[in-house]
Amino acid sequence: MGKKENTQVAKERKKKDYTRSYFAYNMHQMWVHKMSYGLIAPFFICFITFTLLPLIASAVLSFFYFDSLSWPQFIAWDNYVYLFVEDSLFLKAFSNTLYYAVIVGPVSYIMSYFFAWFINQVPQKLKPIYTLAFYAPSLCSGIAMSVVWTVMFANDSQGYINSVLLNAGLITEPILFMSDVNWITPVIIIIALWSSLGAGFLSFVAGFTNVDKELYDAAMVDGITSRFQRLIYIDIPQTMPQLLFSAVLTITGSFTCGGLHSTIAGNPSPDDCALTIMLHLSDYAGQRFEVGYASAIAVVLSVIVMFIGRMAFRLLSDKG
Repeated sequence: MGKKENTQVAKERKKKDYTRSYFAYNMHQMWVHKMSYGLIAPFFICFITFTLLPLIASAVLSFFYFDSLSWPQFIAWDNYVYLFVEDSLFLKAFSNTLYYAVIVGPVSYIMSYFFAWFINQVPQKLKPIYTLAFYAPSLCSGIAMSVVWTVMFANDSQGYINSVLLNAGLITEPILFMSDVNWITPVIIIIALWSSLGAGFLSFVAGFTNVDKELYDAAMVDGITSRFQRLIYIDIPQTMPQLLFSAVLTITGSFTCGGLHSTIAGNPSPDDCALTIMLHLSDYAGQRFEVGYASAIAVVLSVIVMFIGRMAFRLLSDKG
C-alpha cells in the first residue's frame, strides 16, 4: 500500500509540475510575442464584449421569464417548449427564413464568386470600375433600396414593371407585387440578390488578385489552356480561404435577415408571408418585452447558424 501511495503522490506531483511548466511556457511565449497579442487584443476585447458575453447572457436568460422590469423568474425549459410546440408564428418564421436562405444564400455565393472571377479577366485599369459597380448596391441602406424598388414593383399601372408588362400586352391588370402573398417573397429575394455582392465579393476579388500568376504558366505546360480549366484546377484551390470566409458571411446574413423584409413588406406583413426569425425575435424583445423568450429564439437561431457554419468549415477548410 505504501508503494502505491508513493506512486500516486509522484504522479500527482509530476502532473502539477507539468501544469506549472506548461503555464509558464505559455506566459513566456505571450511575453515574447506581446506585440502580436497587443495588435489582436482590440478584436478579442470587442468579440468577447459584444458577441460572446451577449450570447452567454442569452443562453442563461432563455431559462427565465424576464420582462426587462421585474426580477427574472426561473421557468426551466418552458420557453423552449412553447417555442417548438405552441408558437405557430415561429414555425412560420422558420419556414420563411429557410426558404429565403436556401435561395439567396447559394445564389448570392455563386454570383459573388462568378463576378469576382469575371473581374479578374478584364484589363487591370478597368478592374476598380467593375468592382465599384458590382459592390455599390450593397452599400445602399434599406430605406434607399425601398424607395427605388417600390417604384419598380408598385402595385398600380404607374409601376415600371407593371407599365412595361401592360404596354407589351402580357398582362391585362397590374400585378400586386407588394401586397400579394405569392409575390412578396420573390420580390424580396430579387432585391436581396441585387444587393448581395458585399464583403464576400470583395474577398473573392482580393483572392483572385493574390493567385500566383506563375501557376497559369505552369498549367499551360501541362495542357490546361481554357479559362474554365484554370478556374477548376487553379483558381478554386487557391481561393479556398476566401471561399470559407464568404460562406460564413453568407450563412450568417441569410439566416439573420429581416431588415429588408420589414422595409418592403412591413411588419407584420400580409399573412406573415415575410416574417423571419429575426423579426419574430425583435417583436418579442422590442415590442412585448419578453426578453427571456426572445433569448430562447436567439439561442435556437445561433445553434442553426453555428451548425451550418460548421458544415461549411468541414467542406471548405484545408483540414476537411
